[in-house]
Amino acid sequence: MYKDLEGKVVVITGSSTGLGKAMAIRFAQEKAKVVVNYRSKPEEADSVLEEIKADGGEAIAVKGDVTVEGDVINLVESAVKKFGKLDVFINNAGIENPVPSHEMPLSDWNRVINTNLTGNFLGCREAIKYYVENDVKGNVINMSSVHEMIPWPLFVHYAASKGGVKLLTETLALEYAPKGIRVNSIGPGAIATPINAEKLEDPEKKKDLESMIPMGYIGKPEEIAAVAVWLASSESSYVTGITLFADGGMTKYPSFQAGRG
Repeated sequence: MYKDLEGKVVVITGSSTGLGKAMAIRFAQEKAKVVVNYRSKPEEADSVLEEIKADGGEAIAVKGDVTVEGDVINLVESAVKKFGKLDVFINNAGIENPVPSHEMPLSDWNRVINTNLTGNFLGCREAIKYYVENDVKGNVINMSSVHEMIPWPLFVHYAASKGGVKLLTETLALEYAPKGIRVNSIGPGAIATPINAEKLEDPEKKKDLESMIPMGYIGKPEEIAAVAVWLASSESSYVTGITLFADGGMTKYPSFQAGRG
């Protein structure tokens, strides 16, 4: 669909499962060359590679933890070594866990902030450094969440990390726009990924979650991947510094539907 993505080199963190996997497969379908990043399960990354290559695409798998500076540097270096360049870097890796805020161990806070915010910063920094040094009008896409604007009790670390991603994205977009480097975020709502599997398997919890979505259904990873390829393509060439919410309307206060309130 997006002819200009053909031959582009795309790094996607946390792309052995969930949203990252869907994006890796979609970019490969657009004939981009993909670096599939995984942290600890090479068999999951290999499964993604097999699916991409069976469809005629090109991809490699690179192990790395986004909280480790050297690993993030290696992701960019691996892309350039294998494919000769870097065009798009997607900061997708993220984690969450529910804990009452007054009981939250500092270790839980640090783990989520380090992955979701510091990991995004490191990915942005290394990608932008490559773009600046090589005069590339590159593209960075950060994975935020509806919770960059919707408070989320029991997930203060997650909400804080995504609020940070919002201003990280906006600040970098402003700073590097004169060089033609675009930085945007995607804000997914409730998506059917492994991280939500337990909730979606419970009919009552699923129904409750769907009640928060004006469109009435849980999103599919492929719907987020479709947003990512558009943001990476020249079709969005005048777009930078935004969070594009793909949430079925979740950020639009669904409890006020039908004039309630």
